[in-house]
Amino acid sequence: MQELLSVTASSVYPVKQPKGKLRAFARVILNDQIQLTSLRVYEGANGLFVSYPNDPNHKGDDYKQLYYPVTKDLREEIEGAVLEKLQSLEQALV
Repeated sequence: MQELLSVTASSVYPVKQPKGKLRAFARVILNDQIQLTSLRVYEGANGLFVSYPNDPNHKGDDYKQLYYPVTKDLREEIEGAVLEKLQSLEQALV
């Protein structure tokens, strides 16, 4: 039986004075066992989204992500946890 991954903790660090589209950095912990770091939150054409780190040693015209969620469900869970935390931090500042 396959056990599903889920976000058990998240930390978000808003950019104090955003320049460009970057809004925050984030990290999440899955199943209290593995931590994903270097996530970034960007403002896109359709709103905020979570970006995964790229391999700085990749020698190509495209980007090669170091890791990323394979399933849509996990991607949505990670993005939801990060964006919810960012929103609560921004509301606390108002």
